[in-house]
Amino acid sequence: MKFLNNYNPYKLIIISLLGSAFIVYPNIAWLPWKLGYLEGHARITHINFFIFRYIYFSILIGLLVHVNLRKITTLVFGNRFFRNLMISTIAYLIYLSVSYSFCSHADCFGSILIFQFIVMCFLCSFVGHVYFMYKDQHKKDLEIEQLKVENLQSRCDALANQINPHFFFNSLNSITALVRKKNDTNTLEFVNKLSDVFRYILKSEKKGLVSLGEELHFIESFRYMLEVRFANKIEFKIDINDKQKELKLPSLSLLPLIDNIVVHNTIDSENKMLVSIRINEKDELEVSNPIHPKLSPNVTNGTGLKNLENRFQLLMDKKVIVLNDGISFTVCLPLKY
Repeated sequence: MKFLNNYNPYKLIIISLLGSAFIVYPNIAWLPWKLGYLEGHARITHINFFIFRYIYFSILIGLLVHVNLRKITTLVFGNRFFRNLMISTIAYLIYLSVSYSFCSHADCFGSILIFQFIVMCFLCSFVGHVYFMYKDQHKKDLEIEQLKVENLQSRCDALANQINPHFFFNSLNSITALVRKKNDTNTLEFVNKLSDVFRYILKSEKKGLVSLGEELHFIESFRYMLEVRFANKIEFKIDINDKQKELKLPSLSLLPLIDNIVVHNTIDSENKMLVSIRINEKDELEVSNPIHPKLSPNVTNGTGLKNLENRFQLLMDKKVIVLNDGISFTVCLPLKY
């Protein structure tokens, strides 16, 4: 059906010639036998009439195929066959008049000839019917696929929107702490970096997959905010080369991981935090940190990590791996080339 869906005049000619050869096959099979007992003018006349018959059926099949694929759009086979039968009947009458003028002894009322017109009418109707059934099913499949994509996008948007309030309130707490310290310079720079972070969040919500390089560039602004907040007691070790930065992952994948490190760990002079970001031997993005549990653990519902796992499942159909041995906490994110 793809062959017919994208057909051009050359394809139509091929279909017409092959279809005509199939229809007039009995005449082709009898031609050597027929010519065996014909001589002179009768022999030449029969050959010319055979050529006319073949060309006539070729033109008629081409016309019917074109009409069935471009003009008749009904999915009811009976209606399609009736229209083709009307065209074939008119073509048959034209064939009669031309044949008698061309050769008075032509067999115009033979059962073979009538059968050939009926078979041609049925086959062209069948081709058109199957083509439009395929086209209709293909249209339905595209609509279903579009609905799936829209549903997937809606679910991803809902998940991405969960990040905003979660991160927003944490950022407000950080600004509050800086204001209390009366460090105006750091506060202003913090607000600027916070603006960059939110700008990236707003732009990324509709992107789906982004490059690892984009995520790491975004993390630089977030990194500054954390370094100011914790007075350089948090450090990032990023071991990613330029080629690896071209790998893809869902947008805002690193934000909830880094945010969770801050929320669930004690970060001070005695418990400095080293966040390691690298590509492991399985070509996964590995984000790990030592565990420094807080004396009074924060009460959270685990939205950040669950959100991340859901987005990876939706966008990449892959699972996020979480490893916790009590000493270090590691999250492995699958990547896409």
